[in-house]
Amino acid sequence: QVHLVESGGGLAQAGGSLRLSCAASGSIFSINAMGWYRQAPGKQRELVAALTTGGATIYANSVKDRFTISRDNAKNTVYLQLNALKPEDTAVYYCVLDTTIREIVGGNPGFWGQGTQVTVSS
Repeated sequence: QVHLVESGGGLAQAGGSLRLSCAASGSIFSINAMGWYRQAPGKQRELVAALTTGGATIYANSVKDRFTISRDNAKNTVYLQLNALKPEDTAVYYCVLDTTIREIVGGNPGFWGQGTQVTVSS
């Protein structure tokens, strides 16, 4: 079993920054595909960013050049740096993990965190 705990959400002004963290624990290996989804009120959950087992990154067009995903394998932690925030970035952000990127990009990652709220004011 894998346990994911997000932190770092909160309130920011438009143009500001936040950094989300996700610590993984349990039956994990050093190489796993990880990512972040988000869900805004009344909208479908969407993939924001993902990190493949080889270290390649994938970003939604809406966040490209503003958000950065990274990981620290020694700490089993993945990060999402959110810069140049916009009100439309307001959502609950979920950390996800799976053995392959295919499951994450396909919307079916095996493990989800509980979510952390990001609110961006205009």
